[in-house]
Amino acid sequence: MSSTRRKKSRHISFRWISYVVLLALILVSVVKVKQFALAKETPQARTAVEAPEYDVKLLTVNEYSRPGIALDHVNGIVIHYTANPRSTAMQNRDYFEGLKDSHITKASSHFIVGLEGEIVQCIPTSEIAYASNSRNSDTIAIECCHESEDGKFNQKTYDSLVHLTAWLCQKFNLTAEDVIRHYDVTGKKCPLYFVEHEDAWEQFRQDVADYSK
Repeated sequence: MSSTRRKKSRHISFRWISYVVLLALILVSVVKVKQFALAKETPQARTAVEAPEYDVKLLTVNEYSRPGIALDHVNGIVIHYTANPRSTAMQNRDYFEGLKDSHITKASSHFIVGLEGEIVQCIPTSEIAYASNSRNSDTIAIECCHESEDGKFNQKTYDSLVHLTAWLCQKFNLTAEDVIRHYDVTGKKCPLYFVEHEDAWEQFRQDVADYSK
């Protein structure tokens, strides 16, 4: 074989090897990018939160507490307190139900967490509740019972509230940052204890975030 042909052959071989190496580098880069993307998604793929036990006691559809208006999209969860010390979850649920007859006001909540940690659902999460003023149209409302005038939740109520809120966050693809107080919407001191104790409120949101870790 002539010297010219050998040089040409070596040149072709070198170019072919260069293509192979380049292709390999591209493939490695693609794999790395996918791994990086997967790693970024991993924190979102958290431990599944099991639904808490709750009693479904839906209100009658009426214009004062369950208007039956569709809730198209959930952008947040709003925490409330009953402002009625020692009242139970069912007593508050029955108060909402009675508004269809008393016409005193328009009020309701999707869920009520009781003094024993029991949870009562009053309105489907596919409908709005009369709870959070301008945020009725895009939030789920949770009303909480309390024993004392300061509005502090006992441990059973608190634990159930954390569980319920974490489950709803998972269900609607929300984070603890999407959990707000009635106070954050209107300035009303509700839930009272979480308004007057900002550190307790931040701890609650942290507990919600940690629940599914």
